[in-house]
Amino acid sequence: MTMTGHPSPMRNLQVGDFRHISVAPIAGSLGAEIGGVDLADLDDETVAEIRRAWLDHLVVFFRGQDHLDNDTYLAFARRIGTPIEYPFVRGFPNHPEVIAVKKLAHETVNFGGIWHSDTTYLERPPMATMLIAREIPPAGGDTLYANQYAAFEALSPAMQEMLSPLRGISSSALADVSKTREDRRKEVGAAGDQPVFEASHPLVRTHPETGRKALFLGIAHTARIDGMTDDESRSLLHFLFQHQVRPEFTARFRWQVGSIAMWDNRCAMHNPVNDYHGYQRVLHRITLEGDVPS
Repeated sequence: MTMTGHPSPMRNLQVGDFRHISVAPIAGSLGAEIGGVDLADLDDETVAEIRRAWLDHLVVFFRGQDHLDNDTYLAFARRIGTPIEYPFVRGFPNHPEVIAVKKLAHETVNFGGIWHSDTTYLERPPMATMLIAREIPPAGGDTLYANQYAAFEALSPAMQEMLSPLRGISSSALADVSKTREDRRKEVGAAGDQPVFEASHPLVRTHPETGRKALFLGIAHTARIDGMTDDESRSLLHFLFQHQVRPEFTARFRWQVGSIAMWDNRCAMHNPVNDYHGYQRVLHRITLEGDVPS
């Protein structure tokens, strides 16, 4: 059992583990830049190495991919998983699995501007999410990521044991992430009444590929803990929401046009920093199909 406050480190694969790519960690907790690769031209061995690095580092980044149009961007996504449509924002007419994630110059609220894992209110939350930067502000607009393996492993054995059988109820009705999303709905003609999605998931999930345990909840979507009173649930969730994004679990990525981020929604959270008022930021997002958390 891991001692309290000392999460186990990433496996940190070495340079010699890869023949087709370079992998440079951006922080001690999670995140790595992958170099030496053109995502429009990949063989199976390179894809396998990308996937190994991604599973090891939870989120990986690629620079200089601005030559990818949505066709080649989707083609890369299909080498990793199965792209699916986002339930609240309509995708591009010829590419329904690709949506625009943007904040316009006059807006003050950004899309998803709070710590979260994507769409945990679905029965099958996504395995992964990809973003490619099409337009960025001159400064700001970075994205933060948090390692939920480390967050779980840093808890005391007693807390780990208490949390393991509990389930959280996630709801799409929580308002914090919906403000700019509402603007995007109207813009693409998807305004009006929308269904409310709700799902029950374990607070601690076992990653289906690595076998590691990770916290699986978040302030953006987790409304309550199943079987607890509101007061009990509120107090425990407040502690966990603060704990799971402690600085030592996090990394920060600075975007450039043509940068791609791909994160594992099953063990990593993210938070786009809203510090670029007066400028436009446009990224294109692809979501990859996931499984039922267990």
